[in-house]
Amino acid sequence: MTSLTQRRPKAAERNAAPDPGRWVAAAFVAPVVLYLLAFQFYPLAQQLYLSVTSTSLLDPSRQTFVGLANYRDLLTDPEFHQALRVTVVYTLICVAGSIALGLGAALLLDRPFRGRGIARALVTIPWAAPPVAAALIFVWLYNAQYGLFSRVSQALGFSTGGINWLDEPAYALPAILITTLWQIFPFSAVVILAALQGVPSELREAAVIDGADRFSVFKAVVWPTIRPTVALLALLVTVWSLRRFDVIWIMTQGGPLGETNTLVIDLYRRAFVYLDLGRAAAVGVVGLAVAILVTLVYFWASRRAEAASGKR
Repeated sequence: MTSLTQRRPKAAERNAAPDPGRWVAAAFVAPVVLYLLAFQFYPLAQQLYLSVTSTSLLDPSRQTFVGLANYRDLLTDPEFHQALRVTVVYTLICVAGSIALGLGAALLLDRPFRGRGIARALVTIPWAAPPVAAALIFVWLYNAQYGLFSRVSQALGFSTGGINWLDEPAYALPAILITTLWQIFPFSAVVILAALQGVPSELREAAVIDGADRFSVFKAVVWPTIRPTVALLALLVTVWSLRRFDVIWIMTQGGPLGETNTLVIDLYRRAFVYLDLGRAAAVGVVGLAVAILVTLVYFWASRRAEAASGKR
């Protein structure tokens, strides 16, 4: 009994003693928290406040609280409606096109052939190219007088004269999409190719022995393995497409007639052309809300897919 009573205080003292590991963990986490507070949450709070004020870029210190007036004006603004529509179309095509092209390229690069290593390296060149340089190159390619696309369209008989690809409302957005897909699909190809490397070869061989063709092997063996990676890739491309600015601004600046005017371009124009920081901040908040909604839908769909696979 005496030994037990003597051990209990020592155990209590040992439990009450501070754990040095907690302080070490806090020391490593603190810089990240400070960084997020200084460069993420504080600017976000500033943007939220600006969105409910009437603030001019000529005098940013003079702010007038207007409540939700900026958001009400956006609901009745045709220019904002068009920017939202263009953003949705641009994002959907970027996501679908980059994943489709990346999946096709990854499947080709996954097969053994001579020079496969060189081909894999060449595919990454568009992704490695600076966006500004890529945009300027495609501006030259789309030139109506001496651009490659105009020469090809004339040679194939689609047009008798040069086409102003970036000045025609019907061609401007497709031209931007071609440029964007050319640059971002290599990233999708590399990510999907890495996922393909994780597909067990034994399962593929077993499916082939059972008499399955290539499409059946892909549907039953390959796709279930790479589907989580493709889903995460779709989320990343969606967020990047919602915030893409440099390529669009360099090539068209949102024109012609607003056919390439996305939310980010609209935000920039309202802030630095119209000098209206309040409405520009409101546009930014709407864009942030769209990105958060997409992220929530992704996590909801992922949990639902995991639950369905667990029941099986």
